[in-house]
Amino acid sequence: MGGLSLELRCALDPATFARVKLAFEPDPWQADLLASTSKRSLLNCCRQSGKSTSAAILALHTAHYRPGALVLLGSPSLRQSRELFAKVTNFRKRLDPDLKLEEDNKTSFELKNGSRVVCLPGTAETIRGFSAPDLIIEDEAAFVDDAFNWAVRPTLAVSNGRLILMSTPNGQRGHFHEAWSKGGDEWERVEVPARDCPRITSEFLEKERRALGEWHYRQEYDCAFVDSVHQLFRSADIERAITDDVKPLFLPTGELKPLFGDEAA
Repeated sequence: MGGLSLELRCALDPATFARVKLAFEPDPWQADLLASTSKRSLLNCCRQSGKSTSAAILALHTAHYRPGALVLLGSPSLRQSRELFAKVTNFRKRLDPDLKLEEDNKTSFELKNGSRVVCLPGTAETIRGFSAPDLIIEDEAAFVDDAFNWAVRPTLAVSNGRLILMSTPNGQRGHFHEAWSKGGDEWERVEVPARDCPRITSEFLEKERRALGEWHYRQEYDCAFVDSVHQLFRSADIERAITDDVKPLFLPTGELKPLFGDEAA
């Protein structure tokens, strides 16, 4: 991009936009994510890794450089969505403290170019009123109801928009774990455990390991999809026990099905 104007470089590269317009220097993994052109991204990151900051920069970059864009921010609760929205708002003020807005409230703002950023609680009902978003960011996705994700995907059909799911793990269940473990090549996967975060010291992590115990530590800081402490059987054992080779005992209608063939009646 050496021969391009600085403004054009900012428009083409969100990492350059972050450095030049927002005075923010991204970590290497953040710069890679900001530069990514993937339409489906999974961020499996420890707390305080900077995933929300990265998402906020992408949200503002999309709204600023794509007139008429729609950016949706979803979380398990409206309060959590507002936290992410507040980061976008803070970056917006850093971009231009005197920026005039068409709309500005606690859950959304609209720029003069017609772009909107809206935060929502992660329920299927809240997403159904929107169509053709350019970017959807699902924060704490492992804790968001699966129905929200099912309702989200059809909204991207026309816009060919980008979907980012980011979270710490929450056991081996739900759409976030399913996408991470079985989503295939459709998804770009980014994993940032605490040991790779420059702002988290090894001394702090050692204290946390002793305080939390191995199970909670692995989930919160190692980004591991560990079984719930309340499970009677391990997820791996349940997975191995499932097979298509065994006929079901009941028909779809609920009628009893013979165990050993038709002659066993």
